[in-house]
Amino acid sequence: MILQGKSVFGGIAVGKLALYRKRDDQVKRKKISDVEAEIRRFEKARKQAKEQLGTLYEKALKEVGEVNAMIFEVHQMMLDDLDYIESITNMIRTQGVNAEFAAATAGDNFSQMFAAMEDDYMRERAADVRDISNRLIAVLQGTASGGIDGEEPVILLADDLAPSETVQLDKSRVLSFVTRGGSTNSHTAILARTMNIPALIGVDFFGSGSKRQDETSAEEDRFAEDGWPDWDGKTGIVDGYTGKLYIEPDEKTLSEYRAKKEADEQKRRLLQELKGKANVTSDGREINLYANIGSVSDAAGALANDAGGIGLFRSEFLYLEAEDYPGEEVQFAAYKTVAENMAGKKVIIRTLDIGADKQADYFGLAREDNPAMGYRAIRICLERRDIFKTQLRAIYRASYYGTISIMFPMIISVGEVRQIKEIIAEVKAELNAEGFLYRDCELGIMIETPAAVMISELLAREVDFFSVGTNDLTQYTLAIDRQNPKLDNIYDSHHEAILRMIRMVVENGHKENCWVGICGELGADTTLTETFIRMGIDELSVTPSMILPVRDAIRKSRAFSQDFAR
Repeated sequence: MILQGKSVFGGIAVGKLALYRKRDDQVKRKKISDVEAEIRRFEKARKQAKEQLGTLYEKALKEVGEVNAMIFEVHQMMLDDLDYIESITNMIRTQGVNAEFAAATAGDNFSQMFAAMEDDYMRERAADVRDISNRLIAVLQGTASGGIDGEEPVILLADDLAPSETVQLDKSRVLSFVTRGGSTNSHTAILARTMNIPALIGVDFFGSGSKRQDETSAEEDRFAEDGWPDWDGKTGIVDGYTGKLYIEPDEKTLSEYRAKKEADEQKRRLLQELKGKANVTSDGREINLYANIGSVSDAAGALANDAGGIGLFRSEFLYLEAEDYPGEEVQFAAYKTVAENMAGKKVIIRTLDIGADKQADYFGLAREDNPAMGYRAIRICLERRDIFKTQLRAIYRASYYGTISIMFPMIISVGEVRQIKEIIAEVKAELNAEGFLYRDCELGIMIETPAAVMISELLAREVDFFSVGTNDLTQYTLAIDRQNPKLDNIYDSHHEAILRMIRMVVENGHKENCWVGICGELGADTTLTETFIRMGIDELSVTPSMILPVRDAIRKSRAFSQDFAR
C-alpha cells in the first residue's frame, strides 16, 4: 500500500511502523466482579509505573542533570504513599469499580486537596498527583509508552503531535514522523528538521480522502480494536522527497529505497569534510553560522555539526516539559550547562515564548479566538513580571559561565524594550545585593511582526542585535495562519514582501551599528543563502543538521554586491 502526504523534510526512512496512540482522558466507570483480581491489576500497574519513572530518572540525569531529574524520584515516592494507595484500593473494594476509574478519582481528589493548601510547596504537589494518576491510567490502558515500545527505532505515525508531546519523545527511537494533521510549519515539522529525519504530514491513515497510489480499497484494510489501522510492527518506507508512505513494500521497492538511503548517507559523509572550514564566501565575506536548539541535550547536536554558537535557545521548552513553573535553580542549571558546553561560543537565549500553539496548562491561559495574535510571549512576561524576573535572574547568573546574549520575542514597540531594560536593571540590583556574579549580556529582539520591521531603525537604537523570525513574520505579513494545512498552497516564505522586509531590517539595523541575523526556518533555505548574504545579513541560525549544508552554500556564494536585482 502507498499513501500520499506532503513532505516537510526530505530523506528516506526504512523501518518498523509504530502508531502513537494518545490516551483517552475520558476514563469510564466499569463494574467489576473480581475485586481482588482488580487490586492485583492495580498493584502490577503501580509497579510498572515506578519502573518507568526509574528509567526516566536515569535518562534525565544524563541529559538535563540531577536537579531536573529529581521530579521522577518524587513521583516514584508518591506512588508509594499509603494514603494514595489505600484511597484507590478502598474504592475498588467498596464500590466494585475498575482500577482506571479509582485512580482517576483518587487523583482528582488528592489534587484538589493539595491545590487548596496554603503552603506553596504543597500546592505544587497537585500537578504531581495528576501526573502520577495519569501515568497509572495509561499503564492500565496499555498506552503508557505513547506508542513506542521496545528499543528498535521506528517510523512514528500519529494524528498530530503537540509541542509538549514532541519534547517528551525518546528521539533516539524515531526514524521518521508521519502525521495525519499538522502543517509544514508545525512544531512536529520543526522537530523533524532539527533531528534531520524525513517527515510527512497530511497522510490519511483511515482511508477517507487519502490519496492511495495502489489498488487497495479502504474496505480491505484491517483495523485494530481502537479504530487505528493494524500496522504496528509492519515494515514501512517514508520518502521525504515525494511525500509517499509505503506500507509493507515488496522486496524490489525495499531494495530500491535502501539504495537511495545509502546514497543520501554518502552525501552526508561528503558534507562532513566541511567540518572545521570557515563560513566564508568565495569572495571573502565571513558569515556567523549558529544553531537553533530547544533543550540542553540539543547543544550536543550543535557541537557535533560544528556550529559557531547557539543563535536561538528556545527556552519555552523548559516550561513545556514541566508540570509547573520551572524555578530559578532549574533554569539556571539548564542555561549554565549549555553555556559551559559551548565553551565560550555565543549562546543566544530567547526568553519565554509561550502562548499561541505552545500551551502549558499551569499558565491558566484563557482560550482565544486568534491566539497567534493574542496573549503570548513578551506580552505575558511584561504582565507576569515574577515569571519574567525569575527567568532573567537565571540567565544572568548563568552568564558568568559563558558568553550569553538575551533575545526577546514578539516586540512591536520601543516602549516594550524600555520596560524590559527597567526590569533588567531591577534584576541586576537584586543579584548585586545577594552577591551573585554575572556578566553583562548583549540584548536583542526578534523581528517577527510588520510593526517591528517598520520601526526597526528606532528599535536598533535600543538593542545590540536583531534576529528575524521568518516563520511568524511570514504569517503576520501574508495574513496566513501557518498552522492551517489548508493554506499551505499559498503560504509563500519567498514572497517578495518578506524579502523586502528582511532587507529593510538589515539596512536599518546597520545604520545604528546593530548586527542582524535570521533564526527562522528560512535561514536554512540554501536557495536563498546568497540572497541573504548580498542583503548584508551577518548571521544565520539553523537547525543543527543544516549547519554543514548552509556552510556549503555560503562557501559557494558571492557577496560582491549589496545592490542585487530585486
